[in-house]
Amino acid sequence: MPENCTAVIDQLIAERRRQGKTQRQLAQEAQLTQSVIARLESKKATPQLDTLLKIVAALGCDLKVVPLAK
Repeated sequence: MPENCTAVIDQLIAERRRQGKTQRQLAQEAQLTQSVIARLESKKATPQLDTLLKIVAALGCDLKVVPLAK
């Protein structure tokens, strides 16, 4: 899995925990299964964009594309 992808996942995990949500609660709010959240957080599979967007929305966050500094 690409390093920048793991960084995004780490931020999502931190935000879920900051909000005090369980994987199950987040899954329900994102209309996903708990196993999808667990797989994402274990970094065993590269997440699909639509999955990330559902999770980000459920956390009340934005997903932004930012140009890399050169």
